[in-house]
Amino acid sequence: MIDFIVNAVTAVHPLELLLILVLKMIEVAIATLRNILINRGYRREGTMLSFIEILLWTFVASRVIMGIAEAPIKGIMYSFGFSIGVYLGSRIESHIAMGRVLIQAIVSKEHSIEITGSLREKGYAVTTMEAQGRDSQKSVLMIFAKRKGKEEIIGEIQKLDGTAMIITNDVTNLHGGTIASVKKLLK
Repeated sequence: MIDFIVNAVTAVHPLELLLILVLKMIEVAIATLRNILINRGYRREGTMLSFIEILLWTFVASRVIMGIAEAPIKGIMYSFGFSIGVYLGSRIESHIAMGRVLIQAIVSKEHSIEITGSLREKGYAVTTMEAQGRDSQKSVLMIFAKRKGKEEIIGEIQKLDGTAMIITNDVTNLHGGTIASVKKLLK
């Protein structure tokens, strides 16, 4: 049994194992990013990534499959690469933060004018509606923005009204209306 384990681990050069791990990580990170981009409406970018993804998959998978019986460690490294790649792909996408969001904030009536003014001063288009909460009058603020600026907007709202309820939704289609810097929001 020990001989089998030693042979399974040492049957492959460590650089080949490292190459399998790294290339699989890159391939799956690209695949994860591609899926997210396509779901957000970035079909052209997703299509371009698919070419790189399948090219890497072809070479890495064939390298693993050809020698898996003699060196099962290849399959283990391939699996680790897959797992790490999913994580990396989602982290890369959140860092790139492509697309738009609709931020809805339910704020106290007394803070709504200050929050609206502050956000508009920073260049964000804000639509307001009056609402009735359980115990008091509220205002609902709707802000369309790039995903990359989402945290700044949320931070500003929370700074001015610590009790605000904030909801964010990804936006894939937007038609009509008046939006500040429309060209900046478009894909």
